[in-house]
Amino acid sequence: MTRQLHLNLFIHSRGHHEASWRHPASSPLALTDIRYYQDLAQRAEAGLFDSIFLADQLALGDDVDQAARTWLEPVTVLAAVAVATSRIGMIATASTTYTEPFNLARQFGSLDHISNGRVGWNIVTSWLATAARNFGGTGQVSHADRYARGEEFMSVVKALWDSWADDAVIDDRNSGRYARADRIRPINHAGQYYQVAGPLNLPRCPQGRPVFVQAGSSDTGRRFAARHAEAVFTAHMEKATAQAFYADLKALVAAEGRAPEQVLILPGLSPMIASTEAEAPRLARETNELSDPEVGRKRLCGRFGGHDFSHLPLDRPLVPEDFPPPASVEAARSRTEVILSLVRREKPTLRQLLASLAGARGHFTFAGTPEQVVDLIENWFTDGAADGFNIMPPLLPAMLDVFSAEVIPLLQRRGLFRTAYEGKTLREHYGLAWPKSTFKEAALQEA
Repeated sequence: MTRQLHLNLFIHSRGHHEASWRHPASSPLALTDIRYYQDLAQRAEAGLFDSIFLADQLALGDDVDQAARTWLEPVTVLAAVAVATSRIGMIATASTTYTEPFNLARQFGSLDHISNGRVGWNIVTSWLATAARNFGGTGQVSHADRYARGEEFMSVVKALWDSWADDAVIDDRNSGRYARADRIRPINHAGQYYQVAGPLNLPRCPQGRPVFVQAGSSDTGRRFAARHAEAVFTAHMEKATAQAFYADLKALVAAEGRAPEQVLILPGLSPMIASTEAEAPRLARETNELSDPEVGRKRLCGRFGGHDFSHLPLDRPLVPEDFPPPASVEAARSRTEVILSLVRREKPTLRQLLASLAGARGHFTFAGTPEQVVDLIENWFTDGAADGFNIMPPLLPAMLDVFSAEVIPLLQRRGLFRTAYEGKTLREHYGLAWPKSTFKEAALQEA
């Protein structure tokens, strides 16, 4: 079978440009109006996207007066989106740092049942110091501790989702027997962070378990992904770093004894698309002019764990010494490395850096014609940089509509993207194997 491109729609604010909420082409609906998310999901489903993706943040940003980044809680949103769609996958972010494994397993298990097997979980280890204060902590959880907790969390939720056999539910009204108790098992987990008896009080998911998605690109994050992830969202501002990441992660996956093709690598891409080469950059400039540099400065501060950048002038070229070393940052360490790489390579002023980050927060931004966008996608896809893309339209729904109407048909003509959904689940869209069941393994051993 010919290798197929995978496309997710990343829904964020009224678009991924930080000034999108002000742009006349963005949606007039409130970010708390569920119709906004349902409408975008339906548009993406009409475009045959693999899935939609919702990020999350567990604290209010200090730039709320000028940045529209508040949104509904993603797990709740997906429940409403599930009943408004029928085929597209749905991925929500949830934290292993500030969530109990049993609650998360129930929520995502329920979503998988509600959607008939279309759910994925974006696994994050929360890094915001402000989030820690919202969950009883007084300071930021260290990078190492977040991942240590995350590893045990994964052991617990995997066991919970596997605590029911596929055939445990009989639902036989005539005999009066609902389930086979011998096909439901406790997990009796006793670890450093969690004590969970189990079993889950919910039958096995239609997909066995939700699809595991992960977005950490630090060394620790990559190794975590190699052990657990089935799709990896990543940020790269140039093709060369994307290729290096792709090769490294696929090698780490193989070293874990897993098939590399069972872990999809999907960099972020934020395309501003127009009919001519001149029009697309004009649209990008028009949107940039709506940005406030001080909003960007606050966001940069958050990216570097609260580091103070207020003393830096906007129009002096930056040097790496203007930033704290990535190893000292307990926040999203991989994103700090992307930013520092850009500073070393291009030596931008702070104003220029903030403008580049305004478009998609360190993901790859591009302004061009539909043909140019397709050329870029095909080049990365065929040259060892990506298995597909997390599409991050700078303006929603405008740039999603242009992408679906102009880019996807070109991808289809080149034989790179589906012309119809072939499966019904997210796992099938991604071409992923079904997870093994401990009950089936036990049966095979007994046989």
